[in-house]
Amino acid sequence: MEKVIIVGSGCAGLTAAIYAARANLNPLVLEGRQPGGQLSTTTLVENYPGFPDGIDGPQLIMNMHKQAEKFGTRFSYAEVTDFEPRNSHVRIKADDEWLETQALIIASGASARYLGLENEEKLIGHGLTSCSTCDGAFYKNVPVCVIGGGDSAAEESLFLTRFASKVYLIHRRDKMRASRIMQDRVFANKKIEPIWNTVVTKYISDAKGEMRAVRLRNVKTNEERELEVACVFVAIGHDPNTQPFTGKLQADADGYLIAKNLAESKHPGVFIAGDVADRVYKQAVTAAGTGCAAAMDAEKYLSDLESHT
Repeated sequence: MEKVIIVGSGCAGLTAAIYAARANLNPLVLEGRQPGGQLSTTTLVENYPGFPDGIDGPQLIMNMHKQAEKFGTRFSYAEVTDFEPRNSHVRIKADDEWLETQALIIASGASARYLGLENEEKLIGHGLTSCSTCDGAFYKNVPVCVIGGGDSAAEESLFLTRFASKVYLIHRRDKMRASRIMQDRVFANKKIEPIWNTVVTKYISDAKGEMRAVRLRNVKTNEERELEVACVFVAIGHDPNTQPFTGKLQADADGYLIAKNLAESKHPGVFIAGDVADRVYKQAVTAAGTGCAAAMDAEKYLSDLESHT
């Protein structure tokens, strides 16, 4: 029986691990399919406190990982596929093995959303991606496009100007939702060309199965045209990674888990942290804050459990 299992190794999960390990709870972190979470696919993080010159997302995650390990956190790459809340403890299935724990912290984050177009899965990694940091450098001196209108779309577009000859920013509305500072940076960059009121209706691949172009449709005029791009970067939001917990814990209409008092779930011994419950802020610093809260709540829960036995 474990004392604490933490699902997810992003900002929330690693912060929870640091706090739980320092409280001598010997936590086990299940890293899942995307170790490091979304920060591991982010470029320069300028708004995390304590780094006046900014820090690369993967470096920030590596630092947190080392810090958690230093205090005794254990790590496994296993992915959680099922969850059974019991009265006195929790069972979770990691890969094909059932694990039992007195307390569970769910910090499984959220995953990038795609368009659901034909051939999408085949093209991921062949000119279709949701991560400019991972793939931007492969597209030097060629045109690319970014789909979306929020901060992440703005950030992706700006980062891609380091490599691409041209960055088309395709948005279905006539203005961006991004913060003012990000919009100003986008509009000031001559390499970025916004294409408003437009959606991508088809990916067009070449004979080798690599992205060659996209079919665009203007939502006001219904006019269609083809745009040649070597890569499409999708930045249209995220879906929470809550599949194993669906129907077993409280969630909103979009599947985000609902926490009371910041990190507690409705089930005793189960705590929630980070983007898996955050549909509003989605920042590294807020994820870290709820990771801290979840670990402190778990520690209190375990000490109350001990005093009653």
